Amino acid sequence: MKKLFLLTCIAVIFQNVNSQNKVTEITIEKTENKTIINKHIYGHFAEHLGRCVYGGLFVGENSNISNTKGVRNDIIKALKELKVPNLRWPGGCFADTYHWKDGIGPKKDRPSIVNRWWGGTVEDNSFGTHDFLDMCEVLGAEPYLAGNVGSGSPRELEEWIQYVNYESGTPMSDLRKKNNREKPWKVTFWGVGNEMWGCGGNMTAEYYSNLYRQFATFMPDANGAAKPFRIASGANGEDYHWTEVLMRDIPKGLIEAVALHWYSVINWEKKGSSIKFDESQYFETMHSALKMEELVQKHSAIMDKYDPEKKIALIVDEWGGWFDSDGGNDGGILYQQNTMRDAMIAGVTLNTFNNHADRVRGANLAQIVNVLQAVILTNKEKMLLTPTYHVMKMYNVHQDAQLIPLKIESPKYIFDKKELPAVSISASKDKANLTHISIVNIDLKNENKIRIDLKELGIKDIKGYVLSSSKVQDYNTFEDPNKIVPVIFNKFSIKADKLEVTIPPFSVVVLEGK
Repeated sequence: MKKLFLLTCIAVIFQNVNSQNKVTEITIEKTENKTIINKHIYGHFAEHLGRCVYGGLFVGENSNISNTKGVRNDIIKALKELKVPNLRWPGGCFADTYHWKDGIGPKKDRPSIVNRWWGGTVEDNSFGTHDFLDMCEVLGAEPYLAGNVGSGSPRELEEWIQYVNYESGTPMSDLRKKNNREKPWKVTFWGVGNEMWGCGGNMTAEYYSNLYRQFATFMPDANGAAKPFRIASGANGEDYHWTEVLMRDIPKGLIEAVALHWYSVINWEKKGSSIKFDESQYFETMHSALKMEELVQKHSAIMDKYDPEKKIALIVDEWGGWFDSDGGNDGGILYQQNTMRDAMIAGVTLNTFNNHADRVRGANLAQIVNVLQAVILTNKEKMLLTPTYHVMKMYNVHQDAQLIPLKIESPKYIFDKKELPAVSISASKDKANLTHISIVNIDLKNENKIRIDLKELGIKDIKGYVLSSSKVQDYNTFEDPNKIVPVIFNKFSIKADKLEVTIPPFSVVVLEGK
């Protein structure tokens, strides 16, 4: 019996050592691929919720915190460096209760409103259309405005488009000029409602598709204005029927994109702490994050049936980790810390989007400041950049680059007799002829090795950065804001035109080759 037990232990040890020493081959798929990874995959989301806008992005012009028209200058600087391509606003659920005319004109004359979705807080509308669109101009980001379908009207949305897009000749363009903005902002991206299956009105797909047709018909592009890129409120996760109905029932001339929402949640009733979690909770979170691959594939397959030429985009305009709020500073609603677990969510999700860039042409991480999987956290005058910020900055090299299709048989991350693919990867070549490879290893205990044929990629010299830490629960604090930052990565070797990379446990690596 002892002998059998000893042999079993030896076998297990040998298996573990062997699995850790195994090198996974990455192959380049031989296709005539010309897919461009749309920069808008790296978009963000700012909702009137908690301290995202007020006390986050916007502190007001009279604040002691350095600002431009009320928007924090340290945040502006950080977001410029992040190369934010687009920003979605004002919601979320808030969008379908928001009436844009409440947020224009002299601030002292703007009516206050109750945010019925998020804490019943009273908002004074001091951050409105001009404030948001002017901020986007400063950031160099394209605005993505979410229209009110749930409690609004086609006329209200039509007039908003005229207000921000028409040069002159209409009552709304005249009103904009009266409010001290001569030139239109020329907004392209327009959401036609948000989560119409839920907070947007609890509608059926059939009802919403008809309502969408009505609203989309009255979204003007005359008078030399920008043509609206109309994004239909899409499915909640695995609701494939929703996508089927929209693709089947909405005429192709009335729609440019269908949205999709998916959050990496363990259990909606008990989401768990953002910082106090064990390996079981981590594993389940990663299982949920990796589900994005299946969702994108299946929703894309439905879209392919009705749109084989892929003219209609899939826009995942809400994604990210969602955990129980810890209240944060001043009791911020949906405020949560941001650990290396969040970095793993960001890395594998962005790899999925990159690899499906033929259909996924936009996405928005939820949310940009102080809410959910934020890239920035603030506490009065203090500000920090989260691990998620660093991942998105490392990955912005893929923006508008040509996808390099890769094939991988990933090693397994095994926990409690369950397994997940441990390694996620995507690659692209930019206009400067630089190749970038982004790699994530979600395994908590084991490093993993991969090998890539450099001849196939046409590169010789490699450099890289890695984001990692000693514990997956680690995060940046206002006292130690640089605990987790990218550092130079050198755990790779080149032999006979083969690149062999050793990826540390729960880490994100981005390589650059030329």
